[in-house]
Amino acid sequence: MGTASLILPILLPLLIVPLALFPASRAMGLRLAPWAPLAGLILALTATADTHLDLPGVLLGTTLGLDDTGRLFLLFTSLVWLLAGGFAHGWLSDDVDKHRFWTFFLAAQAGNIGLCLAMDAVSFYLLFALMSFAAYGLVVHSGTVEALHAGRVYLAMAVLGEALQVVGMLLAVGAAESHRLVDLAASPLAGLAAVLLIAGFGIKVGVPLLHMWLPLAHPVAPVPASAVLSGVMLKAGLLGWLRFLPLGAHALPEAGAVLMVAGLTAMFLGVAAGLAQRNPKVLLAYSSISQTGFMTLGVGAGLAAPALWPLLLPAVGLYALHHALAKSALFLGAGLIRVRGAHSTYLAVLALPALALAGAPLSSGMLAKIQLKSALANLAAPWPELLAGLLPLAALGTTLLMARLLWLIRDQYAPATPPLGSAHAASRFDIPWLLLVLASVGLVWAMPPHYLLPQALSPSALLDAAWPPLAALALGVIALRLRWRTPMLPPGDVLVPLLRGLAYLRRRAPTLPKRRIALPAGPGVATRSPQMESKLRAWGTAGALWLALLAAVITLLAGAA
Repeated sequence: MGTASLILPILLPLLIVPLALFPASRAMGLRLAPWAPLAGLILALTATADTHLDLPGVLLGTTLGLDDTGRLFLLFTSLVWLLAGGFAHGWLSDDVDKHRFWTFFLAAQAGNIGLCLAMDAVSFYLLFALMSFAAYGLVVHSGTVEALHAGRVYLAMAVLGEALQVVGMLLAVGAAESHRLVDLAASPLAGLAAVLLIAGFGIKVGVPLLHMWLPLAHPVAPVPASAVLSGVMLKAGLLGWLRFLPLGAHALPEAGAVLMVAGLTAMFLGVAAGLAQRNPKVLLAYSSISQTGFMTLGVGAGLAAPALWPLLLPAVGLYALHHALAKSALFLGAGLIRVRGAHSTYLAVLALPALALAGAPLSSGMLAKIQLKSALANLAAPWPELLAGLLPLAALGTTLLMARLLWLIRDQYAPATPPLGSAHAASRFDIPWLLLVLASVGLVWAMPPHYLLPQALSPSALLDAAWPPLAALALGVIALRLRWRTPMLPPGDVLVPLLRGLAYLRRRAPTLPKRRIALPAGPGVATRSPQMESKLRAWGTAGALWLALLAAVITLLAGAA
């Protein structure tokens, strides 16, 4: 395919940003913005196996390409961004700041989609940073106190993650003497570099103790932003692991064991914390922590047993596809029902991705979990015996979490809830949600490997998939009969006592003298500096600086092409 086919998915969202930002072209930009991911989706569906592009004049030598892993991630990433953008077009129709939302939405989209095509460490890092920092604007879009607090936590964790990543990448590049990802993945990785890369990308994945930003950021963001944050941006950290860790090439048994334990912890931590929530979006955020635990478990197993990676890689990829579609559909559905009310039809449709996430019989989640369990069964003892007992319990926990989600939505979003915006605007985001639900139900079954289909349809597999929903139903009935009430856990969990401890230390610490920074002498400097600071804080100036940076990147890429 041509050069433009690889560059266009990255450039197209960035080119629409100035159209959406400036008043003269804003109407055109807002009409085009939802369609920007279409270039990535077409590329994922039509590109040949040898699609490759070298840009030696860009950065340290940029390489774009599309291997099997990148194609799968590009497929579901572009699809979720496309349908979430279609949903956002109706959801934000009455928002006076929608042009600001689309600016950050498009920039984060360019970084997220570009990661699937990046084949060198420098471009991967820069696109990851673009995605992460642009997403801050989505988190704080509403401007509420909760959103600003979540934005501060998100930004602090994003900066920490970027610092860990860049040091880990530099160590890996130095050891491999190459910044091409194919060389990095085949090179032995020192222990410090592995720890830094696992932790740096683990912040985005939401591994335990690095997850506290997630249940704060996702609930306060607009619904379409929550869908992409949880559905596909979390998978960017997973893709970072797949690209930089020596999976299938060299064993890192200690790091693998730590990741496997972290994955199992995330499965149960997400369920326990999610069941203690009253806000459906917070519950969904904790559900994402639980579900990424399955993928973390698979990556850890690949580090511990490189010989199993050919079986584990498609299992992790299929699980990422399944979770991206199901979780995005749940976020969009929860938002739509808040607008329309919890009518039985909407609840029935929302139950489809919920059942898929729980791994119910004949669902996409059932197939994803069968493939992952089949690959994990070949691990050395005692892991197969341990996982045989824990994974069904995790499936039961997920089912309980989805049952509580549907109950909360039914209880809180009564049909009498007043609509958000006009009825015409509301009608425009039904179709993207329904398409995403259909994709979450059927797309996984169209993906290889097809040899698992007979196994998935066997009576034993159907029975294994059926008992967690039945057990969850029984437990739910008992809980209702006995009027059980779960304790309330504040979003952010471990962050809450940490912040309270810091606040206590700040109160107890002696007051430090305030120092003023002396300004350089000169006529008018002291009087103009507050005005200059105020102007730099203005959205117009910030947007102009942002556009100047984007224009420089576009010029470099276009000139090199």
